[in-house]
Amino acid sequence: MLELLDLAGSVVTLDAMHCQKETAKRIVAAEADYILTVKGNQGNLANRLLELFLEYGEQRYRAEGLRKHVTVETSRGREECREYYTIAVPDEPLFADWSGIKSIGMIFRVRDDGDVRHSEATYFISSLPPKVKMLSRRIRDHWKIENSEHYILDVTFSEDRSRIRAGSSPEISAAFRRMALNILQQDTTVKDSIRGKRLRAGWNETVLDAIYAGFNMV
Repeated sequence: MLELLDLAGSVVTLDAMHCQKETAKRIVAAEADYILTVKGNQGNLANRLLELFLEYGEQRYRAEGLRKHVTVETSRGREECREYYTIAVPDEPLFADWSGIKSIGMIFRVRDDGDVRHSEATYFISSLPPKVKMLSRRIRDHWKIENSEHYILDVTFSEDRSRIRAGSSPEISAAFRRMALNILQQDTTVKDSIRGKRLRAGWNETVLDAIYAGFNMV
């Protein structure tokens, strides 16, 4: 997929599943930058980031070169505070194999949902310099897309209630749902919500054919 796209000058933001050295290498080779979420699939990297930011926390996040940015947002009656931290990548062998890496970071999120408080720390690496406000905007834009798509897939396509479990069926069905969502989002033949378009296409083959035709012309 990366080889098919003209990425020059772009910033590619990817979930932990795509946090791979080869992926970072390909993005940099395409003259683009990356922000990669780091989780358990990169165990050594994730553990080192956790250790580093625990050390920074013990210093009250006043380590030299560490930058912080805080945002507060209210959505659907819930308030969420996000603390973004970023610093230049340490000169350590563990980071040296990641092509173009310049900064590491952490996002600490606290969300009040009624009387219940939820907190979560997420870590990332990036080929961009440690400019915390710029990185926070890029990361937030990624989450906005993720959240809006996941909300539609859950509410309209009932993805979270799917009982498909065997073999690679979950991945295949997820790919078809996203393909259907992309087709409906690009459609201009029906003036309705995504849910409404799905219903109309199921009720009327003429509507379905028009949606297909419009997509084929894109």
